[in-house]
Amino acid sequence: MPSRELEALEIRVLGSLAEKQMSTPEYYPLTLNALIAACNQKSNREPVMEASEAEVQRALDSLQEEKLAWKVVGGRAVRWEHNLDTALQLDPASKAILTLLFLRGAQTPGELRGRSDRLHPFGSISEVEEMLQRLAASPDPLVREIARRPGQKESRWMHLLGSAPHPDPLPASGERGHDRPIAARVQRLEEQITALLEEMNALKAKLGE
Repeated sequence: MPSRELEALEIRVLGSLAEKQMSTPEYYPLTLNALIAACNQKSNREPVMEASEAEVQRALDSLQEEKLAWKVVGGRAVRWEHNLDTALQLDPASKAILTLLFLRGAQTPGELRGRSDRLHPFGSISEVEEMLQRLAASPDPLVREIARRPGQKESRWMHLLGSAPHPDPLPASGERGHDRPIAARVQRLEEQITALLEEMNALKAKLGE
């Protein structure tokens, strides 16, 4: 566990690293530029951020001090990876849940299941609820249940590694059923842009040799 409450951008950096590890492992670990793009994505982020290179680098330096992120040296560009699996003793299912909570704040078990397909396949909402209960019951709890929104049947859950940017975020417009295909296309485009950035950085490094 970290020795202090993590800041919002530190949480976003960890969530972005973990998300890309699970969804696009071929581009992981991430370069700084790719990580900045991931932190500032317009889709699957609540709230949307506009973090600068200097801000993301400071967050990485702080996370490295907490042994939650590592610098990977040896290729053409410096890359970064998270250390959540070891530091928090996470398996793939619990890592997927925490990643979604890091990136989008408090959510219901149903929302978590619906958004987890590209990270980890949960067979049912009950599986998500069991994982949340396990994370909440650990000696160092990682999540807790909070009040449900008016009109919602399910309670929401939040992570406990840092304060949420918005304690009670409003539903994102992209969560309306007819907008989901658009959100998925936007996410794919952003991932393609991240991949292009990786290729450009590699080409620049090669030309500079």
